[in-house]
Amino acid sequence: MLKWPTRITSAVIAIAALGLPISTLSAADPIADSVSKAINEGDIALNFRYRYEYVDQDGLPKDANASTLRTRLTVTSGEVGGFQVLVQGDNVSYLGNDNFNNTDNGKTSYPVVADPDYTEVNQAFISYAFYEKNKVIGGRQSINYADQRFIGSVGWRQNEQTMDSARFQLNPMSGLTLDYSYIWRVNRIFDPDSDKSKFKGDSHAAIVSYKIAEGHTLSAYGYLLDLDEAPTLSSKTFGATYQGSFKPSERIGLGLSLAAAQQQEYNDNPNDYSADYYFGELTAKFKLLSISLGYEELGSDDGISLQTPLATLHKFQGFADKFLTTPVDGMEDTYIKAVTTVGGIKLIVFYHEFEAENGSMDYGSEFDFVAAYKFNKNYSVLFKYAAYDADDFASDTDKAWLMLTAAF
Repeated sequence: MLKWPTRITSAVIAIAALGLPISTLSAADPIADSVSKAINEGDIALNFRYRYEYVDQDGLPKDANASTLRTRLTVTSGEVGGFQVLVQGDNVSYLGNDNFNNTDNGKTSYPVVADPDYTEVNQAFISYAFYEKNKVIGGRQSINYADQRFIGSVGWRQNEQTMDSARFQLNPMSGLTLDYSYIWRVNRIFDPDSDKSKFKGDSHAAIVSYKIAEGHTLSAYGYLLDLDEAPTLSSKTFGATYQGSFKPSERIGLGLSLAAAQQQEYNDNPNDYSADYYFGELTAKFKLLSISLGYEELGSDDGISLQTPLATLHKFQGFADKFLTTPVDGMEDTYIKAVTTVGGIKLIVFYHEFEAENGSMDYGSEFDFVAAYKFNKNYSVLFKYAAYDADDFASDTDKAWLMLTAAF
């Protein structure tokens, strides 16, 4: 059962729900005035996300059928003197039978659907905004860096990944931003009561971005991951990215994304390795259609491959999630993506070819499809399908999702 931090907080929320301004209790008290402003200018949001997930995986005798509902309550205070508080509680419930392997229920004859049933405080932090675009955030929070390739919140899963951290977002001059986080605990997507639900340690993440011209941004980043529960995943990664947009004509726009990085062992990692990362994507945008060609490489050094354990992994290398851990020979992902909208329905199609970065192994290919429709500001529906065709790695896998969202 969700527990708010103190009885005072519960009373404050109750007063807010009744619409009674605290200032009427003691109009001349500046503390009461501040609390009144925090409540009366605050917000309470409720979100329901139902999802059905089906998985057919060769080599397992049973298919997974997961029917889950996430209920999320978010309470945000009004801003007082630059300070603001957010508390967010999540509950995930199973609707029907749990005929799937949630990684903790022992149902290994089913494919994995990593959505536990649980109730917890998902986020709880206090922020302080100063000098317009500068902010400090302390507490449990959702953190996404750049494209989430190395640090992300894994928002696709019903249990979001959050960080217990202190984050500093600074804008010292026009066009320049600095974003640094000290992370002492990672709350992962698994059952909060399981042994694999957390990574503790002293981790650091920083990214500096500079807008060199309209539509063109350069960034440099460093991620030092100290993961006590998984020392072989502790790493230091330093890299840079470029994001650019061009308008060669009135009928077409071009987008270019480039990234390069190098990863090595860090802290208590017993391995000795140096693996490279490369990414490039070119997008052509027309009036009704955009087409992207992309390439991503995760390198390997003597059987030790570049890993991204805190990434939003579902975003990369196919929605079938066959490469959540980079194979020992590394990964080369060459893909094409098309995006369009028909009758208000957003359609996305991916095709991936996967190969080893080191050696000649062919990992296979994957076709992905997404259809999303937003009825209005409160209701939306999404259908997603992934078909992984195995070659020298893993096994054929088909996945399908139907997701309904209601937000108030």
